[in-house]
Amino acid sequence: MEEISTVGIDIAKSVFQVHAIDVGGNVVVRRQLRRQQMLKFFSQVPPCLIGIEGCGTAHYWARELSALGHDVRLMPPAYVKPYVKRQKNDAADAEAICEAVTRPTMRFVPVKSVEQQSAAMLHRSRALLIKQRTMLLHSIRAHLAELGISIGVGVSQIVRVVRELAEGERSDLPELARFVLEALAKLVCDLAQRLILSRRETARQ
Repeated sequence: MEEISTVGIDIAKSVFQVHAIDVGGNVVVRRQLRRQQMLKFFSQVPPCLIGIEGCGTAHYWARELSALGHDVRLMPPAYVKPYVKRQKNDAADAEAICEAVTRPTMRFVPVKSVEQQSAAMLHRSRALLIKQRTMLLHSIRAHLAELGISIGVGVSQIVRVVRELAEGERSDLPELARFVLEALAKLVCDLAQRLILSRRETARQ
């Protein structure tokens, strides 16, 4: 495989499409590889330029292939799209990636380290927790409104009622309604605790 100079990889969950060319632009490899075959295959390829679209798992594969000595570059999918010359499929995408990575005007995405991805994971998870808490609070407010219980504006007002539910101070509610609202209240409390831990971890970064 000494003739390979540039490779385009269309990554997926289990089957990857590889398109490789030599220095003259001639196609020398056009094949599929299963996930478990990837590292073995590229460990046998002399160091070359590899292009990958910057999507899910791209940073992982960029790190792994770079460790084998290859020059791996990630590209925004939108910047690769203009190079697709025929009907869109995995083979056409890999070919387009192979061509795009050689363009002098192409913009590349920096490969993230495991630490950088972990930090991003923390921020995304925190945003998800906040979204879930907001949805739960809106749900509690709506359920209480249907029972004729109006809550003032602001999270603190909902938290007050949630606390009353948790402490069993809303005996005026039907048993089934109490069951539902208490379950939601416990979820709110759990999310609040997780957000506190997430905030502390974020502050340490």
